Amino acid sequence: MDFSVLNEALASKSFNKIADICDNLMLQVAAEGVPFRDEWPFAIHLLGHVYIDDINSARFLWKSIPPAIKESQPEVVAAWKIGQKLWQRDYAGVYEAIRGFDWTQQTQVLVAAFSELYTKRMFELLQSAYSTISIQDAAQFLGMSEEDALNYVLGQGWTVDPTSRMITVTKQAIVKEQKLDPGKLQRLTEYVFHLEH
Repeated sequence: MDFSVLNEALASKSFNKIADICDNLMLQVAAEGVPFRDEWPFAIHLLGHVYIDDINSARFLWKSIPPAIKESQPEVVAAWKIGQKLWQRDYAGVYEAIRGFDWTQQTQVLVAAFSELYTKRMFELLQSAYSTISIQDAAQFLGMSEEDALNYVLGQGWTVDPTSRMITVTKQAIVKEQKLDPGKLQRLTEYVFHLEH
């Protein structure tokens, strides 16, 4: 079986493409009637869905994996454990699932990238949801020790009150890039021209 496209995506760290590549490869191989289940990279496939936050697809993939593979490949079970914790919104559990397994070299890069992305997502969630938060809660959401979490949020411009051990969240100004579509500009020009004449 040719996994060169998948290997290229992993090598170039195009992790957001992995789920689609795996889905397309699986459809292609299944359509050809080739038995593929024994050598399929289920852990990478699951992690690809987890990386793009498509937990429903990861869940359905998990349900389609034969029990024999689940029993013989502990990394597949470990990858799904991350998906389970995300499904249950167990934020601290996600980090425990990430750290709780000795990942192979191929998946370790993807898991590390997901961990970094997930920390960034959690930081943005805290930033939008809280005005103040305890150091302990911030550490739990960010999957860090209290000291590391404190240093992380201080580096992002938040402030801390050492007596109450509360962090004051600094809201970042949201800057949205407005993409100007030439087609829209053309239609607007034609509309204004039509109104003037």
